Amino acid sequence: MMFINSILSLPKQLLILSGLFFCLSAWSQRPEADRIMADGKALTIQPVLHGTLVLEYDGKVIYVDPYGGSKAFAGIKKPDLILITDIHGDHLNEKTLDGLGVEGITTLVPQAVADQISEKYKNQLVILSNGEKKSVKGIDILAIPMYNLPESADAKHVKGRGNGYLLQLGGKNIYISGDTADIPEMRSLKDIDIAFVCMNLPYTMNIDQAASAVLDFKPKIVYPYHYRGRPDISDTEAFSQLVKTQNQDIEVRLRNWYPEYD
Repeated sequence: MMFINSILSLPKQLLILSGLFFCLSAWSQRPEADRIMADGKALTIQPVLHGTLVLEYDGKVIYVDPYGGSKAFAGIKKPDLILITDIHGDHLNEKTLDGLGVEGITTLVPQAVADQISEKYKNQLVILSNGEKKSVKGIDILAIPMYNLPESADAKHVKGRGNGYLLQLGGKNIYISGDTADIPEMRSLKDIDIAFVCMNLPYTMNIDQAASAVLDFKPKIVYPYHYRGRPDISDTEAFSQLVKTQNQDIEVRLRNWYPEYD
């Protein structure tokens, strides 16, 4: 009888083991999370893919632009809050949202995203316009403009459609650029502790524009992200050198934002 029970339970054991292997495989390819102390607690920064990241602080988990499918999030805690910056598929990605099972989870979006997202997600949305600030889940969040320069009606990112975000976590000011050029609203930011800055033409900006903006607003730490593109446009090592040669007080953290999730 014990032998029969062992045989019958084998598929379940294999299922558990295969699931564990899948998670370990995903973890092994994902870059290691960074941890920064903020008011005596660890702020965890997890690069995921392209413009996607996960922040965790004081028991709250924040997904930014969930993209890449649910496999990219294997082993990561479910979110308490989701931020979406724009309507493009690498930011508003319903296939990933569906796979993650995040219906009912508070989601901050610009109006353009609210207009396009499926009906099943409508009731969980908090809509922020450029320049608007709200406290959500105890986190102060300001919507920062994100747009292309020069401004034009047919730009890939027009002013007012998408949001960058400025969050306050544990006394740290965290800026997430979204898809943008080196706009005045970015250059005029003050007291930024951590910044995530994009750099890929023709969608955002090149490394010279990104470095120039970063040297203007002087974040303590900057992560180049959303940099997939031609190497001459998205050379993050060259970006790092441009920043460091002019301001050694800015720490540039280069991470792999393009792991392969099998």
